[in-house]
Amino acid sequence: MLKVEGLTCAYGKVMAVRDLTMEVRQGELVTLIGANGAGKTTTLKAISGVLPPVQGRIEFDGEDITGTSPRTVLEKGIAHCPEGRRIFPYMTVRENLEMGCFLRNDANAISEDMEGIYVRFPILYERRAQAAGTLSGGEQQMLAISRALMSRPRLILFDEPSLGLAPNLVEQTFDIVEQIRADGVTVVMVEQNALAALELCDRSYVLESGEVTLTGTGRQLLKNKKVQQAYLGG
Repeated sequence: MLKVEGLTCAYGKVMAVRDLTMEVRQGELVTLIGANGAGKTTTLKAISGVLPPVQGRIEFDGEDITGTSPRTVLEKGIAHCPEGRRIFPYMTVRENLEMGCFLRNDANAISEDMEGIYVRFPILYERRAQAAGTLSGGEQQMLAISRALMSRPRLILFDEPSLGLAPNLVEQTFDIVEQIRADGVTVVMVEQNALAALELCDRSYVLESGEVTLTGTGRQLLKNKKVQQAYLGG
């Protein structure tokens, strides 16, 4: 479904990702783990069109989308749920959800999807007329995820979905991600909580200094001594 080959990205003269190759099959939940600055967020930005790569190729369903605009990437079915949630704080919850489907023109289906979001997250229905910036951190994360879902993506990119959440909300967030995959949406997730990421995923890539150093199933990497020592406190 998604193929990334030889991806190299930079911020000015600073190389953030070097010759990265990865693939994601339809229906999978694939995670990227690694230390801060390893290039995980940069990889997602390149896939979603936010950061044009220096070189390399990104394919989605066999089509080259390298360097295309974020709008075009979204139109093709890839949604990006960025780090830090990035909701529109002065807009209402409902208006934030409407921003997620601004490229759609199927009004009836949009209404159905909105109702589906409210069924899945009743708190968003209760807060639908409230300014999004007044929500709790967990509620804002639900809103950010829901906004991405309103575009009806076939592939969704999650960047640190548990970041900054209270411990009791972290497990709930991972349950939501798992349910999204169960609903048929392919998922790529960047996550600092390596243990949770590896337990949840089908496959994972370990990034160090912008390069892939290990890859395997979640179960394989959980047993890997290097991964245990570096990321699991083993």
